[in-house]
Amino acid sequence: MTTPYPLDPKVEDVRRRIAEAHAASERPTEKAAAKLESQNKLYVRDRIDLLVDEGSFVEDGRYANALATGLPADGVVTGRGLVDDRPVIIIANDPTVKAGSWGARTVEKIVRATETALREELPVFWLVDSAGARITDQVEMFPGRRGAGRIFHNQVALSGKVPQVCCLFGPSAAGGAYIPSFTDLVIMVEGNASMYLGSPRMAEMVVGEKVSLEDMGGARMHCTVSGVGDVLVADDTEAIETARIWLSYLPLNWHSELPSYEPEGPSAELTSETIPERESQPFDVHDVIDGLVDDDSFFEVKSLFAPELVVGLGRMAGETVGIVANNSMAKGGVLFTDSADKASRFIWLCDAYSIPLIYLADVPGFMIGSEVERGGIIRHGAKMVSAVSSATVPQFCVVIRKAYGAGLYAMGGPGFAPDATIALPTARIAVMGPEAAVNAVYANKIAQVEAEHGEAARDEFIARARAEYEEDVDLERLAADLVLDQVIEPESLRRELLTRLRHARGRERTFSTRRRDIPPV
Repeated sequence: MTTPYPLDPKVEDVRRRIAEAHAASERPTEKAAAKLESQNKLYVRDRIDLLVDEGSFVEDGRYANALATGLPADGVVTGRGLVDDRPVIIIANDPTVKAGSWGARTVEKIVRATETALREELPVFWLVDSAGARITDQVEMFPGRRGAGRIFHNQVALSGKVPQVCCLFGPSAAGGAYIPSFTDLVIMVEGNASMYLGSPRMAEMVVGEKVSLEDMGGARMHCTVSGVGDVLVADDTEAIETARIWLSYLPLNWHSELPSYEPEGPSAELTSETIPERESQPFDVHDVIDGLVDDDSFFEVKSLFAPELVVGLGRMAGETVGIVANNSMAKGGVLFTDSADKASRFIWLCDAYSIPLIYLADVPGFMIGSEVERGGIIRHGAKMVSAVSSATVPQFCVVIRKAYGAGLYAMGGPGFAPDATIALPTARIAVMGPEAAVNAVYANKIAQVEAEHGEAARDEFIARARAEYEEDVDLERLAADLVLDQVIEPESLRRELLTRLRHARGRERTFSTRRRDIPPV
């Protein structure tokens, strides 16, 4: 078809250059594609295609820095799409463009995307694979009001307002390492993902330390030692699928309703045989969780970090709940500084997004000794107690076995106004266990009896004192004194919780009127 009007060479030139810029960011170069393949990585646009519903992604700022050579989209793809028909904002580094580094327009695109998320209250997916700032652009992208610092400022403003999920496919270096830390969930690809403020080379230059990248900031290290990583995955595809699943538990934003799904039964029945009656016998609390939540619905967070405490999201009759559970299989279920931090952040997350909390208590208390005292166990424990105290979502304390000392407090015990405190017949609540209590109260007397009357008399005295102590904290007495709201067999626990969860919906949510609290961190 011929046009009746003559073509304008200037318009044709614009069309040509725009088409070239579009093509430059459509696929990686042959060399870059080979490198991605050797690293078992997906191209940035393939990552986005996996994340969003087909055909739903709309991109902004595609021609950023188009006048420069070799900087298609300035190394970051931003826009919006649908994930399971729900709108989200996407910010994705392109590692084939100067290792995903940040230039001035990279930062501006990210700032604009976060501003959109703030304005429209939409979840944000961060697909991170970046070597950090480009030193050549530092004056333009680093110090100003719309410099890189604005990204972190906006992330903090988004925290608790909308879900933020980070898939970390490669490095997140220097200041950029803080992007994952401000998100609700950090998914790291083993062997590729890393986070560090200073590279191994920099560490050697500055502090004289020789260390590998994996030991400095690798994915497994962060998911097992530092706790910055939440979920360790094998590859990009698993990371993206995990991110999609995570969002399925959460609301669109802080005042939206939680998503609901078809109710399902648990994968295994919870019975009296699930829980050993002897408190000294360890068992895996995942067996209890499996008996409470819908089949295959438990999404555990930080499973490799502080495993003495299990936290995660699950569904009960199709509705999202948060689980905080002591695990006697790991360190006897004793609470440490790391487990207190792990619990605190998870409780804050559930409270932010109106997710009811269920505490499964089987806890000897907080760890003691000079090492943990020097590590600030009191400060970290206070953080967990503060999180439990200030949470305004429905909370249920289930004492499945022991709940001793401040461990009872940290696990949402009666003094923290839970909606209910429920005990199984195997439960024990006390300041400390019988053996420790008898020794603490009668240490001198025990030594005297042994010295005067021998070991048999000593053992008899200890047994008598222990029986008196156990009678003092008898479960029926605690129920009679209204410490407990219900004593129930394991077989009935799921049904009991479901009924109470239904009654707790729509409750008024106020803890304290003030400007803000001062967390003991």
